[in-house]
Amino acid sequence: MVLEAVLCIGIFGGFFVLRAILATIFFYYILPEGDRCPQCDTPTLRVESTWWNRLLPCFRTSWCYDCGWHGLLRHGAITEVKPARSLSKKA
Repeated sequence: MVLEAVLCIGIFGGFFVLRAILATIFFYYILPEGDRCPQCDTPTLRVESTWWNRLLPCFRTSWCYDCGWHGLLRHGAITEVKPARSLSKKA
């Protein structure tokens, strides 16, 4: 009787852990790679979040200044920023 209970708890616990691992892997690959916003496709700014960066170092905490989206992205290529043009004419 005790052995059956241990086996039942072990099997259900194993399925729970396996489901959590598979869901984590699945959602990791759903997250976009790079620094582009998933809503409006503009470059995002990196945000310093001590808690998230320590817990999940393979992700990048980001904020989009265009649409206000904030969340996690995977590390990837960074969009090159073009320098602003000067309004004054050079003589």
